[in-house]
Amino acid sequence: MIIFGGMGDLAMRKLLPALYMAYLHGNLPTPTRIISTGRQDFDREAYLAHVEANSRSFIASNNFNEKTWDGFVQLLEYVRLDVQQAPDFGALARAANPGAQRVFYLSTAPALFTTICDKLAEAGLVDPKARVVLEKPLGQDLDSAIEINEAVGKHFAESQIYRIDHYLGKETVQNLMVLRFGNSILEPLWRAPNISSVQITVAEEVGVGSRAGFYDGTGAMRDMVQNHLLQLLCIVAMEPPTSLSPDAVRDEKLKVIRSLRRFGLADIARDTVRGQYTHGVSGHQEVAGYHEEKNVPPDSKTETFVALRAHIDTWRWSKVPFYLRTGKRMQRRSSKIVVEFANPPFPLFPDMPGGVANRLVIELQPEEAIKLQIMAKQPGSGMQMQQVALNLDLQSAFQQRRAEAYERLLIDVVRGRLTHFMRRDELEAAWEWADPIIEGWSTLGEKPHPYPAGSWGPSEAFALLARDGFAWFE
Repeated sequence: MIIFGGMGDLAMRKLLPALYMAYLHGNLPTPTRIISTGRQDFDREAYLAHVEANSRSFIASNNFNEKTWDGFVQLLEYVRLDVQQAPDFGALARAANPGAQRVFYLSTAPALFTTICDKLAEAGLVDPKARVVLEKPLGQDLDSAIEINEAVGKHFAESQIYRIDHYLGKETVQNLMVLRFGNSILEPLWRAPNISSVQITVAEEVGVGSRAGFYDGTGAMRDMVQNHLLQLLCIVAMEPPTSLSPDAVRDEKLKVIRSLRRFGLADIARDTVRGQYTHGVSGHQEVAGYHEEKNVPPDSKTETFVALRAHIDTWRWSKVPFYLRTGKRMQRRSSKIVVEFANPPFPLFPDMPGGVANRLVIELQPEEAIKLQIMAKQPGSGMQMQQVALNLDLQSAFQQRRAEAYERLLIDVVRGRLTHFMRRDELEAAWEWADPIIEGWSTLGEKPHPYPAGSWGPSEAFALLARDGFAWFE
């Protein structure tokens, strides 16, 4: 495995700890070599010291074993490489074993993907066994995504390209397909008019931090909605695939994206909300507003929050609103999918608390759990009701260790499993849907609505649901 950007934040915080866990549990083939590339002039000893200082702390203490760590670092190597310099790829070719299966992980800016793939091919490192992993964001819009896909596709077949979205590696996201298609109690109800609305929230407590320079040219729509949230929506809304083969699953996801109703200017003004966090309190301490972050222009209109109402124009989802919400510096870190079922047609119990009788709540982070909320009678005389939850706590239900998302997806790459990676047409269809919204915001010229750090976003996001008779589930 050859990691471009191997000295970067993602490699140190996520990739190397994930590979350590895979090694710990015997999920890496023997022999495996992990080569990190970077522009630093390190020898192997200096590189290993850097890994020790910057990566080891991201392995949970209950999983760390000194002897296993010593064995793992024997797999690690470092090659100094500037992606603009062709001779450096010759050095990489000499370090890579001839005939080995190579996985190239491109943890760099997408603008470098074309150069890297061209020079890998020139150095003779690309063969039919090679695989390439592309880290998001894959472009800034449809045109740039097509350009990247074309450039990478010149050297790698589609079956060799793994466009990674770590949300698709989460246990509860993968479990959603089993929940839907493996249980006859749910599938007949999984449609209009039995479902009244669906909410998908990915809330982050952190601000932009050291990513401000990148983030200000990207925004929440490109960074989160176009990829993470749309992928979650696809799994909730897709039709049953004919099999679990990668293309059968991805065919159904593609149909969902193509069925998403497109937004005109009037729709954008009515059904989308952009926000930007201001000074506030997060994690019991004062934090800066977005305009006060380092490397953010004082007049920036980049959104750090997006809420929108989407519709899928199919028989299954006719007139069912999908509410998507994501933001930084929100009250707490929380990612969840909430499926609200329609109330009984006759109000036999008019004093029903909570407004909604039945909800399926799929929690993705910080904890992973699936809860079905139902109404039950309170003990005692009378017919007072109370909401109770049938709770599938995955932590206690299964004794097996549950791998983190990156570990699971990296193992999938090694084993050649494409199901949980985006196909080219999926990516481009997602941009076709997202681009008009981004362009519409520019045309309308409105500033993002301010919201204090540590809140759940601007009030306009609550009004978006309130006028349909719904409320965000916190």
